[in-house]
Amino acid sequence: MARHDLLQGDLSEHVATAVTALKDGYVIVAPLEHSYALITDAFMHDAVRAMHVLRGDALGVAAQVAIANRDYIDGIAREISADARLLMQNFWPGLLSLNIRPQAGLNWDLGDGNSLDQISVRVPESQFISEVLKKSGPLAIASAALVGEKAINDSADITYLDLDVAAIFTAGVLPSGGASTVIDLTGIRTRIVREGAISISEITALVPDISHE
Repeated sequence: MARHDLLQGDLSEHVATAVTALKDGYVIVAPLEHSYALITDAFMHDAVRAMHVLRGDALGVAAQVAIANRDYIDGIAREISADARLLMQNFWPGLLSLNIRPQAGLNWDLGDGNSLDQISVRVPESQFISEVLKKSGPLAIASAALVGEKAINDSADITYLDLDVAAIFTAGVLPSGGASTVIDLTGIRTRIVREGAISISEITALVPDISHE
């Protein structure tokens, strides 16, 4: 395992290193907007399982999916409403997670054994992950913190060992900020599950009848 400082060196070389590790079926650590995350290829079953084990996730917990831009959504999700497309257009890339039903027949297991018929998807704003996603395809992501622990925003607090992950990409101390706002689009009515960095007022300005109870 090696640490790669994203604040130094050539970004394209860092991206190439990350993509190679992901395509080889490994887990990496990298910065998102406000915290570090474990990241792996969403279609590599063993790698996704390893990511959950590293975090100490309970059985049945599904990883989130990150995609490069909203054009990818039709390939992995079905029943995409007008509300969903409006929210994507206005808040992606960014801290908006949408719970949507996946396309049937996708050859992945995000940790739930494909039992939930639901995926949480977003387009990160992080430049590094954005560039990786353009070359890797959909990625499974989860907080680099152990279950129950607070998010890690300082690379000095990342303690994974050589056998745990293929590479750690650092950017020092990340700026503080809220978690992603989570919206569920799988029910009869669009619903705000968690208010985060994007406020309820910003959401209701676009989707006035959204539920947030």
